[in-house]
Amino acid sequence: MIDDIPLNNALLPAGFCDLLPPEAEVEAQGLQRLMDVFSAYGYERVSPPLLEFEQSLLSHSGAAIAEQTFRLMDPTTHYMMGLRPDITPQIARIASTRLINTPRPLRLSYAGACVWVSGTKSSTTRQITQAGIELIGVDTSQADAEVIAIAAEALTALGIDEFSFDLMMPQMAQAIIRQAQLDEDQNKKLMRALDRKDAAAVGQIGGELASILTTMLHAAGPADRAIEVLRSLSLSEEASQIRERFLTSVEAIQKQNPNLQLTIDPVEFRGWSYHTGLCVSVYVTGLRGEVGYGGRYLSNNNESACGLTLRPDILLQAAKFFKPRARVFVAFGQDINAIKALQEKGYATILALGPIKDIEVEARRLKCRFVFEDGQLRSL
Repeated sequence: MIDDIPLNNALLPAGFCDLLPPEAEVEAQGLQRLMDVFSAYGYERVSPPLLEFEQSLLSHSGAAIAEQTFRLMDPTTHYMMGLRPDITPQIARIASTRLINTPRPLRLSYAGACVWVSGTKSSTTRQITQAGIELIGVDTSQADAEVIAIAAEALTALGIDEFSFDLMMPQMAQAIIRQAQLDEDQNKKLMRALDRKDAAAVGQIGGELASILTTMLHAAGPADRAIEVLRSLSLSEEASQIRERFLTSVEAIQKQNPNLQLTIDPVEFRGWSYHTGLCVSVYVTGLRGEVGYGGRYLSNNNESACGLTLRPDILLQAAKFFKPRARVFVAFGQDINAIKALQEKGYATILALGPIKDIEVEARRLKCRFVFEDGQLRSL
């Protein structure tokens, strides 16, 4: 019998990795920049636990994250617990329980790690980082605009200047499709055709609504052009009301941030199963896939809410803000006040732990660009 090969202690499960210098410092500084922007607009930080009882984590809007949730049994209570794959449902729980009596609108922010059961088509990563805001207890277009404007400012704070927000209103296409009163099989085929942006299939399956749906499909693109197309459509009362709310939100967003690059996709509905209004995906030039997502939904006690979650673990690949501290090797026995003064000026001080024969050799070995000795700072 062959003994099992010992597990390499450096080996990690697929989709997980260590963050080493300087990436770990970049993440810490990046998260702080994001949270500073959120805080400046009155969004107060909360920090939910990594683990929750499955019953609470996956209730209400949390049902949408069930397939990506790791589960394990609590050895104390023997209840099943879930390792969060998304923080937003936890914020909804907090708002409807611990903060139920806090005046509305309630503005909350958060940042932390999440774990997925499996990666996605574009990435095998299973541990991700989220940072975001939730505006709870108000259902207005101005609230939608505030969330998006703050997210845009947060991206700018990371030194990212080429990004766009893709806006959607899944309920509009769904309201139009309901008019057709298709059977279950035809309905699935039509939804699949819209999902694939297959205009020919939409034309074949859509019947009398094919013209409207095809027009909406082709309207996807820059916001100004899409708005004109949507306004020209003759819709049912239900779909018309949804359209007007959507266009009012778009107008509020453009007014608050006229230079923001906006696109609109009138027939996109993938991944928005629990959302009740405006939905948004965020994209950054040079980065693959979406780097943020959010929209309007109902909190656990049916309060209207709007939020947006960013992915710092992806965003920081394009961030330009990070400048590592210049390292100074400090000779043994230097004055502590002088060392503190160097730190206040932005230097990282690497203290000698005893007398050094050749201080410059030791400084270079430890990747220092400067030496501090006898009260003097000199470059190498």
